[in-house]
Amino acid sequence: MFKSLVTDVFFDLDHTLWDFEKNSALTFKKILIDHKVNVKLDDFLTAYVPINHAYWKLYRDEKVTKQELRYQRLRKTFDEVGVKVNDLIIDQLSDAYIEHLSSYNNLFPYAQEILGYLSPNYRLHIITNGFQEIQDKKLKKSNIYGYFDQIVNSEQAGVKKPHPQIFEMALQKAKCEAKSALMIGDNLEADIIGARAIGFHALHFNSNQEPAHEICPMITSLDEIKSFL
Repeated sequence: MFKSLVTDVFFDLDHTLWDFEKNSALTFKKILIDHKVNVKLDDFLTAYVPINHAYWKLYRDEKVTKQELRYQRLRKTFDEVGVKVNDLIIDQLSDAYIEHLSSYNNLFPYAQEILGYLSPNYRLHIITNGFQEIQDKKLKKSNIYGYFDQIVNSEQAGVKKPHPQIFEMALQKAKCEAKSALMIGDNLEADIIGARAIGFHALHFNSNQEPAHEICPMITSLDEIKSFL
């Protein structure tokens, strides 16, 4: 479908190639034990996952800072599960989470395979809203760093997806026109609508069970990319 049109493929990282929820759960399993926080992991994660998604949306919309995101997502979670944790422990957990998150490097099924399949014929890039200090670690430790020509993050761009500026910066760094670019990501608002707004082709990897839409094709497994490229 895109084969004759596309020269450059831009991937989101978290929730698209790098299995954020699985790696995040493993990180919390470690740091909650290390800091002797008495909470059931399943109860914690059930509360944390939607709170974290909500705070990332606030962060994308410039309504909270990075530090507020890191603190509030934990404070709100502990409040919801009814576990008393003081601010000092929350700050320690926040730092430990960032320190250890990139130690776990589960990728989505077929991630390595599809990157190997695409790399001989397309230039591959990353556009991520994740924090610069850990995104490179994730890519290197999961052994996929070498596939990518340009890695653009929101801290470099000064804005977050879906802002046009981060996509324009990525195109400029890749020396690519939007009509020859394909964005593959999991978030409808940030990745798909954001990329389509400036002329990218798009492919929605629906790892979050979002509703069907007509904006672009949708896949549920990364190996389905072969049907389009």
